[in-house]
Amino acid sequence: MLVTVLVLVVGLGIGGAALVAALNVALLRAANAEALDTGNAVAHLVDEGSLSDPIPAPPGVQVQVVDAQNRVRAVSVGTDRLVPILYPAELRTMPDHAGRYLPGDRIGLPGRVRVVSVAAGPSHDRVRVLVARSTADLSQGVHVLRGLLLVAFPLLVGLLALVAWRLAGATLRPVEALRAGAERITGAAQGGRGAGPPQRLPVPDTEDEIHRLAVTLNDMLDRLGAARARQRAFVADAAHELRSPLTTMRTELEVAQRLPDGTDWPALADDLLTDVERLSRLVDDLLLLARSDDSATRAAPAPQTRVDLGELLGQVAARYPAVRYAAPAEPLQVMGEPDALARVVANLLDNAVRHAASVVELAVRADGAYRSITVTDDGPGIPAADRERVFDRFTRLDDARARDAGGTGLGLAIVRELVRRHGGTVTLADAGPGLLVTVRLPGD
Repeated sequence: MLVTVLVLVVGLGIGGAALVAALNVALLRAANAEALDTGNAVAHLVDEGSLSDPIPAPPGVQVQVVDAQNRVRAVSVGTDRLVPILYPAELRTMPDHAGRYLPGDRIGLPGRVRVVSVAAGPSHDRVRVLVARSTADLSQGVHVLRGLLLVAFPLLVGLLALVAWRLAGATLRPVEALRAGAERITGAAQGGRGAGPPQRLPVPDTEDEIHRLAVTLNDMLDRLGAARARQRAFVADAAHELRSPLTTMRTELEVAQRLPDGTDWPALADDLLTDVERLSRLVDDLLLLARSDDSATRAAPAPQTRVDLGELLGQVAARYPAVRYAAPAEPLQVMGEPDALARVVANLLDNAVRHAASVVELAVRADGAYRSITVTDDGPGIPAADRERVFDRFTRLDDARARDAGGTGLGLAIVRELVRRHGGTVTLADAGPGLLVTVRLPGD
């Protein structure tokens, strides 16, 4: 605010000084033009031989006609008849229609005097018409303007400073409210109260830039709050999933340590290997999802190659004895990452085999510009209300049964992420009975 007022004062001061200087220059030019007009008029009378004595002249103006010997031939009323207005040396150095300033007390006029010289008469008898015009009245106008500016300048600066202060205060008041709200939210987060309902910044009633800024910031806070909540849930679920096999392994090892003679060490090793495999699979899944959330990783995906889906699905299906797979009659190719696409099919088959009553079918077919992979089982299926939720991380419709079967709740989340990376979609539908999963990928 102080800087604004200072700039305003400097600007008004420069503007006032420029105004006074411009007015002074304009008035002096007007005085010079008036003197020249008078000199030209008298010279015209000399040329016509009709010059009168005294010479007619306006008030505050002295006129002399001086010959080559510096003798005064004619004058206006109130002008010296003996001594020329200009000294001989000044007359010799002054060109025709030129002028100069003299002190007014030298010729009896107030203030500074503008003197101009105009040549006249025949060539054998040239004379000089000298016109002296006082600038006291003009200077008086400049002095009056300067005085008015000196009086009005502080009042104008004070008024403008007050208006600027009020306008700046009204403009910055919503900004200060936003700052205070942000400080309050920051303090609540640092005080450990971030788990409560999301706090919002105050939104001003005015439909201006500040209003739009507050709305945008509140949207950003909502997104950050949602992301923080998802992160907390993800960390909590990951910790829970890691704790279960670790607790089991710790318990088995403690029992074996207390009862070494009664421990079946080969069976214990098998159990520990099962838990280690489960932990390894969970860590791999978490690492894959973490990389998918990393924007830098998304910007540099793994190189893609041409993949024959019929051959790839056959290789994956061979690992599942319960899966029925009918290879397509012709090659169906897509551009993608073979390992990622194999992971998609394996996750879908793991889920289908885990819940199927007896039959799991795998197929691939051309679907226009796309290639459709379908996995069908005759299990209990998924209710329509839960078909979007099951793609969330660590989501299980039957939590206890899924954990006992080795599921982590990350399979479908990984499927959607990998399919999205390939520009495709994954949908769930009824198989009557059972579940039908369809993955559509852009064809090569």
